[in-house]
Amino acid sequence: MEILLGIIAFVFGTVIFSFLNVVIYRLPRKMDFVMGRSKCPSCGHVLSFADMVPVLSWVFLLGRCRYCKKKISFRYSVVEALGGVLALLNYIVMGVNFNSVLSFVVCCICVCVAFIDADTMEIPDAFCVILAAIGLLATITDGPSHILSHLLGIVVISLPMLVIALMVSGGFGGGDIKLMAAAGFYLGMSNVIFAFFVAVLIGGGFAVYFLITGKKGKKEAFPFGPSLSAGIMAAVFFGGFIVDFYVKQVLMF
Repeated sequence: MEILLGIIAFVFGTVIFSFLNVVIYRLPRKMDFVMGRSKCPSCGHVLSFADMVPVLSWVFLLGRCRYCKKKISFRYSVVEALGGVLALLNYIVMGVNFNSVLSFVVCCICVCVAFIDADTMEIPDAFCVILAAIGLLATITDGPSHILSHLLGIVVISLPMLVIALMVSGGFGGGDIKLMAAAGFYLGMSNVIFAFFVAVLIGGGFAVYFLITGKKGKKEAFPFGPSLSAGIMAAVFFGGFIVDFYVKQVLMF
């Protein structure tokens, strides 16, 4: 039964993230991502159901449009497969409950933010608003004893980021700051600190890569949203365990 539920979770994740591919493509272009049939970005041909089976269609069509034979970006399948993995991980770690629904929605937001920011260097405010609303729900479900942690989570990372942004040109974008404020409301103080720590490690790795390959100059900005999103998702699944372990095994040593 557990295996079956895991398979269902994986398939569900691929389907949801197949739709998120549409959001990621259309939202920055100011296109309607709710109504309208999906089309090939090269020839504009309306896609059938057989053309849009998550992951499998890309594999069976050898990564090309059925109609114009132009290449279809591998990224679409990566996003769909990532959705399956995240949904499965969410089921394994969180189980099936209200909090697991919230955490999966947070993952959906993070993936949209990561890819849109990578493409446009912008984080749409709508995602931050939705994440803040999820933070409010999490605060209510966690109970009065955790309210202070959620409230401190709003400012513990975002406020220093704002100060840095004001003092250093190009330090952080406004979208990054708003994202971490909303994420802090959801995660709470200790977990959002962990999320930012992970993001800095990942962002530092990207910075070194860009400098070595020459894809970015020393003073050229690069999107930090993907790193922040990865850090937030890491905190969603592993933050509580790692923070507790650190407090008990290191600080209490």
